[in-house]
Amino acid sequence: MPAFDRKTLEEVTTILGECSDAVLVGEHQNRPDFPPTVMAQIIRGAGGCPWVTLTCRDRNRVVLEQELMGLGLAGADGVFCVTGDGRAQGVRQDVTQVFDLDGTRLAALAAQADLAVGVPEAPEAVPMGIRPARLLEKQKAGAQMAVLNHVSTVGAAAMFVDRAQRLGVTMPIIAGVAVYTDERSARVLAAFPGLHLDDGQIERVLASPDPVEEGIETAVREAVQLLEIPGIVGVNLSGLASGAGEVAAARVKAEIALRLRERLTHTTGLVGRQRG
Repeated sequence: MPAFDRKTLEEVTTILGECSDAVLVGEHQNRPDFPPTVMAQIIRGAGGCPWVTLTCRDRNRVVLEQELMGLGLAGADGVFCVTGDGRAQGVRQDVTQVFDLDGTRLAALAAQADLAVGVPEAPEAVPMGIRPARLLEKQKAGAQMAVLNHVSTVGAAAMFVDRAQRLGVTMPIIAGVAVYTDERSARVLAAFPGLHLDDGQIERVLASPDPVEEGIETAVREAVQLLEIPGIVGVNLSGLASGAGEVAAARVKAEIALRLRERLTHTTGLVGRQRG
């Protein structure tokens, strides 16, 4: 999304708001954008249900506490509490990085502020062995929902969820579905820290006579499979989706959501479990 572009933000929200239960608002490490409270108000005004990401990279504890109170008043449906990746070398060298808190401590503050709290987890990021227990600690801190980073296979997601539940994780889990329909959108996802994609699947999409159609159908099939995993109650359609711009990308995701809902209404046992 272009920085400080209210018109595009509202247009994208209108497209996504009609076919999704919530809009997960991210942050960029290389440029500023509207403050989280303003984002929440704009998205709410355009018909979306905002879940706003707060990272600890660029805010000290005082500012994070202010943001949490502000999001509650601004009408955010929830806050997504993230430590935040350190900036890559050469990115905004004129800006310091804070990290007063991490995502788990921020989740605890958000819970104390009576906000709905979401947290991320990366099942295939190293060290993989600690990831399920780390998610449990976030739940103990006050997290009420988890959103998983993309994994290389549906089986890897199922294994992670099973291990987490065996440790005591009971909160609902949203699985990540990678959305890409061209080389640029696939390349951006593949380069993102903590994400793991199926390289063979990417090659099939890009080599297809109609990569947009193949990318949409690939995402729908993956979402259906992920929703069959006990404990996964929804999917997060994430990624650039299209190199043709933000509005085109929103339309791709909207089409995936609509097709997914149609499939689920004809699939025994999945009706009502999908989230956009």
